[in-house]
Amino acid sequence: MRDVIKLRRRGAFPNVRPNGGAALPIITCIEDLRALARRRTPRALFDYADRGAYDEVTIRRNRRDLEAIEFRQRIMVDLSTLTLESALLGQPATIPLAIAPIGMAGFLYGNGEIHGARAAQAFGVPFCLSTLSICSIEDVRAAVREPFWFQLYVMRDRSFTAELIARARAAQCSALMLTVDLPIQGMRRHDSKNGLTVPPRLTLRNAAQIALRPTWAARVLCGKRRLFGNLVSRLPDTAGLSTLAAWIGTQFDLSVTWKDVDWIRQLWDGKLIVKGILDAEDARAACAAGVDAIVVSNHGGRQLDGAPSTISVLPEIAAAVGGRCEVLFDGGIRCGQDILKAVALGARGCLIGKSYVYALAAMGERGVTAALGILRDELRVTLALTGRARIADVDAGILRPR
Repeated sequence: MRDVIKLRRRGAFPNVRPNGGAALPIITCIEDLRALARRRTPRALFDYADRGAYDEVTIRRNRRDLEAIEFRQRIMVDLSTLTLESALLGQPATIPLAIAPIGMAGFLYGNGEIHGARAAQAFGVPFCLSTLSICSIEDVRAAVREPFWFQLYVMRDRSFTAELIARARAAQCSALMLTVDLPIQGMRRHDSKNGLTVPPRLTLRNAAQIALRPTWAARVLCGKRRLFGNLVSRLPDTAGLSTLAAWIGTQFDLSVTWKDVDWIRQLWDGKLIVKGILDAEDARAACAAGVDAIVVSNHGGRQLDGAPSTISVLPEIAAAVGGRCEVLFDGGIRCGQDILKAVALGARGCLIGKSYVYALAAMGERGVTAALGILRDELRVTLALTGRARIADVDAGILRPR
């Protein structure tokens, strides 16, 4: 691919000897970035990004059900005006894609959130910063030219929630993404088995993993922060992940209902997205609450194991919304074909989570740029081979009936 070739010529892969040493890594797909990220990141952090809840039934369904969808190949269509340009929440996008909020991205790669935001801005797609980011709202805003989206959890301490909204408003964030599918943290067995701590610290269990990755350690240690930049003033203790889990247990509010959207609207007059919709009834409730967009999401299979795949419920949710708000899709996107399938089934655009963190952990900003280029090129080719010239014209007619 042209973008990947350019990256290689510019020396985008830093840990490679140019003269007769190790072969240059050839990055052709998201799975190549995943493999590189796995080598360059300690196991505890890679598994945090890569794995799911309980027995990982839902995370497997996300991929299985996407892969099962078949395209109709069409021929002899004028494709001279082929374009992928789209708009998400009124914001122009080069492709119908945004980067999802990912907690602890700054531990996968030093200053990771800044790298991700810069890559997204340069490529022309929205970036959403997690509440549980390492770099703070202010850190990221100072590093980019244009506003980004901010993810919000409603806390029991509503003054803290109001404070986060005020900080997002002061940073001129263009949208607020209210995440509603984490009233209680799902059971992620690999985090416990790997002894994941925040911040990462040297223990007998992980000593070899860290020692074998000095480049990763140096980047994280030299980053702007080594704690949660948006939460540090409220955390009573930051000794490890168990402290964070305990803090979530006391702060994430189990009593949140749709009435709280009205309260948020009083504090936020910008675009409002609700992420975590997996049922048509909840989609209708979101529309009634007046949100601008919903994200069909099962939290990447990291919350309720045994829930359906997001692609299997997307059509009924899109039908329930009936155009009253934008529908975004999240869950299992690994290639451009997946993006096109989701758009065909009713999504305005997609969010990438795991695909983004693989790229970030592998190569930082250059990795994210490479991933976005790969997804764009795959989407462009697939769109053309289904006989459509514009992403805006895509519907279920490009798919074979199931």
